[in-house]
This record gives sequence, structure tokens and C-alpha cells, in this order.
Amino acid sequence: MLIGVPREIKIHEHRVGLVPANVRELTAHGHQVIVEAGAGSGIGAVDEQYAAAGAAIVSSAHEVFDNAELIVKVKEPLPAERARLKPGKVLFTYFHLAPDHEQTRDLVASGATCIAYETVTSSAGTLPLLAPMSEVAGRMSIQVGAHYLEKGNGGFGVLLGGVPGVDPAKVVVLGGGVVGTHAIHIAIGMDAEVWVLDRNPEVLRRLWEHYGRPLNTVFSTRDAIERHVATADLVIGGVLVAGAAAPKLVSAGLVRQMRTGSVVVDVAIDQGGCFETSRPTTHQEPTYTIDGVIHYCVTNMPGAVPRTSAFALNNSTLPFVLALADKGWKRALREDPHLRNGLNIHRGKVTCAPVAQAHGYAQVDALTALDA
Repeated sequence: MLIGVPREIKIHEHRVGLVPANVRELTAHGHQVIVEAGAGSGIGAVDEQYAAAGAAIVSSAHEVFDNAELIVKVKEPLPAERARLKPGKVLFTYFHLAPDHEQTRDLVASGATCIAYETVTSSAGTLPLLAPMSEVAGRMSIQVGAHYLEKGNGGFGVLLGGVPGVDPAKVVVLGGGVVGTHAIHIAIGMDAEVWVLDRNPEVLRRLWEHYGRPLNTVFSTRDAIERHVATADLVIGGVLVAGAAAPKLVSAGLVRQMRTGSVVVDVAIDQGGCFETSRPTTHQEPTYTIDGVIHYCVTNMPGAVPRTSAFALNNSTLPFVLALADKGWKRALREDPHLRNGLNIHRGKVTCAPVAQAHGYAQVDALTALDA
């Protein structure tokens, strides 16, 4: 199979779909790989390393999209990239379609086959291709929150861990999944006062058993969210409903009750965000302020640490890329129900139920769509 890797064009997105080591694995399996010049420069992987791994270097994304059967990316295709898609092309990347009607419409119209990292599942019921970036984003969320709590950055002027004789900052984490777990790990390590809210008692029990008394666990209700968010210095939004838009847990009215100079980091922004006041931002302009509350809603947070996040992502995607290439994408999707769960759009049909529901499309069973 001919596999293509274009350079990412989203603002300040420096990750890459395939690192040189994974290119070498694919070429060792007899596949051809073409890589757009400079695609790996953001992680320190130069064109010569890709060539040494067996890739052919091409000068433009146009060549990648025109010639490759399987295109491996990191972030969702932007309008210029979507315009290059056509029937017979397979795109494997993050899409986050539920909150993005324009992208969904364009991909349906393209006739391409779109397999989303974020809805591929595992036999354990996890999301193995979303998890590594959720780990990075969860850890980054505390780092970013601490930065914007500094007075010079618009914050209230609070040190997360406090000092002897002075209270630490109150950090509230909404959701105890992968994002929440890693945010908690860093916040506790910085000696903050940490609270986690989740609706699953088993999740709260797991976190309690792991972290003990330094972590405060609360069953999530409207009342609990209102009480804890209103008194927080930093709130992390880490709620996920696989493939669907994130629930709006924090209303605009509740944001108005928060202290001036407090910070919210909405890691769920890729799926629309869990704060009513959230809107997507970029690494170029990462924050805005509403009612005195700083909002950080960057849609590609892990792009700020591209070397760490690109290698972490590639570790997880390689087995699936190999399966798509070795078996052929149709056979691979038919044989593996977990990979098939990643199929969101195929030849104009929406196969992911939450995406179809979000945008008013009829949902077509993935196997039915593949057999049509």
C-alpha cells in the first residue's frame, strides 16, 4: 500500500502522523511511504531521517493527497485539505466531528473513508488512540493553569501549592477519566488542594484508593458542581462522551460567580467543551476572558509538546496503521470491530451514531456501508 504523511497545517501544530521509526516498520512490511518535506521538523525529525527509514520525500501536500491510498495525519483536515479528498482515499487521524458541522459536511461530500483515532476502541472498552493525547493534555492542563493564575498573566496571583502559612490553590477537576487522572497526578504533585467530580462511583473509588487523602472525591451533581466551581481557583474540564459532543456542565451563570482572576482549562474543547462559555482557541491566541475568568480552550493542546506527544501517539497508532496496510483497509475494518468503531464516514455515509445524531444525518451501520 502507498501511505502518505502530509505536514500538519493547523496553527502551531508540530506533531506528525508517522515518526521515522514507524515509517521503517511499514517499509519493512513491503509498503511504500511518501512524506511531505518538513513534515517531521517540529519533532526534530529531518527529511534525511525519513529517507533513511525508506520514505520518499515529496515537495507538497498535493502530492501526498493525490497519490497515497492511506493518509495518516494527527489533526482534523482543514478546508484546504478536505478539498483534496475524494472517493477511494482513506484518512486516518483525529476528527472530533460531533461539534463540527462544516467538517462533517465536507467529509461526507468528499466520498472519502474517514477513520477517527478518537473512536477506535479496545477489548477493555477503552479508547487506545485517544488515551495518549489525553494523558498529555491532562498533565499540561495543570501546567497551563498555574501559568495563567500568575498575576502578570491576568490571574488572581495564586501559587498552586501555596507556602507554609498560606493556603494552596483549589483545583477542581471535572471528570475522573484519563484527562482527569493525569491532571490530578500533577496537581497533587504541586501540593494543590485537589477535588475531582465524577458521576461514576467506581471511578471515584479507584482514584481514592490510588491517591488517598490528598485527593477529595465528590459524586458529580448540579449542586456539587455549583458549590465547587464557584470557589475554585482553577477548573479543569476533562469530561468525555466517546464520539459525541461534551456535556455543558458549567453554565455561563456559574462562570459569573467565579472569582475574578480564576482560570478554566477546557480540555474537552475538541468535542465542543464542557463550559457554556468555551470557544475554541489556538496556541497563537490561547486565552480570552469572560466575566473576569480566564478561559484556555486550545483545541490541540498536545501540539505544544510535539516531540513527547507525537511519539506517544505513534506508539499507539502503529498496530492499526500496519493492519490497514497489511490486510487492506476494507478487510482490516471488517475483521476488527474495534478498528471499525473508528470508522466515522465512508463514501458519503455517516457510520458513527453520535456524529449522525449531532448533525441530522441518517446513521448507517459500518459493515453495511463497507459492503455497499
